Amino acid sequence: MRIAMYYNNRDVRLEEMPTPEIGPGELLVKVLASGVCGSDVMEWYRIKKAPLVLGHEITGEIVKVGEGVRQYKIGQRVFVSHHVPCNTCRYCLGGKHTACETLHTTNFYPGGFAEYIRVPPINVDRGVFLLPDEVSLEDGTFIEPLACVVRGQKLAGMMPDHTVLVIGSGISGILHIALAHALEVGRIIATDMNEHRMKLAKKFGADVVAHAKEDIPALVRRVNENRLADVVIVCTGALPAFTQALQSVDKGGTVLFFAPTEPGVNLPVPVNDFWRNGITLMPSYGAAPMDLTVALDLIRARRVPVHEMVTHRLGLAETGKGFQLVAGANESLKVIIEPQR
Repeated sequence: MRIAMYYNNRDVRLEEMPTPEIGPGELLVKVLASGVCGSDVMEWYRIKKAPLVLGHEITGEIVKVGEGVRQYKIGQRVFVSHHVPCNTCRYCLGGKHTACETLHTTNFYPGGFAEYIRVPPINVDRGVFLLPDEVSLEDGTFIEPLACVVRGQKLAGMMPDHTVLVIGSGISGILHIALAHALEVGRIIATDMNEHRMKLAKKFGADVVAHAKEDIPALVRRVNENRLADVVIVCTGALPAFTQALQSVDKGGTVLFFAPTEPGVNLPVPVNDFWRNGITLMPSYGAAPMDLTVALDLIRARRVPVHEMVTHRLGLAETGKGFQLVAGANESLKVIIEPQR
């Protein structure tokens, strides 16, 4: 079968490898759509394991069913989650599924930028979701990224009367804006350095959009009755964005670190002020099975217009171009790879 092998952001090669053989409890899925995630182009994060096949936002069709699998059959359209929790460790039992060691070590093989993937038994058990007829394969690739957003906003304690500031309007920021808009929060303010993405932020629900180089805390006060934001969501790894977030959160508010910085970057935090004002700093990584279920329901009900976010559809041989589009962050928003093309 054909695969797109990642060596670095500028070197993604179309190569061949044997189609995976499946064993008992496993599935073979023909990959029909696979989204390029912003984390796929975080080179510092990926290159240490290169060469490898990336791609974790996938939908496809079951083409083989292993012995003992009763709940799925050939021909069904599915979304497959790459990371799944054990559901029995102290982290899972405490609701912190994304801290589970099993979640950090599970995956399907070889990756979503391939014509076929082998789905291990644990993923078959708790990471395969049938796509309803009204959810397209393309829309289904948004289940995982939207689930991460669902989890993040849940952790941040989003409420209907909140003013939300989203810093960074790439695909993660746009999904946060669209979900906050669907939840009808009080006010959504969005920033970015890119004029095109600022327009997209407005399109998908931001009430106020500003260039990131503006005095954002002053702008928030100006449009928010002289108050800062109840929830600030950081969707870019640039350190100035993190600093800006700390300056833009209101008393009793929450800063959600949805994106990471590069390794070794430390963020100075005014602990004394935050201690006095009851401010919460909250990181968010990944999604749990329940978040995936909620995301699928939101997409099915068309509460979040994910289909309108796709800007590029490319064949497997063009995966390298897809990486360049996402890494360049110009006029691309969501790039979908179609491995059967």
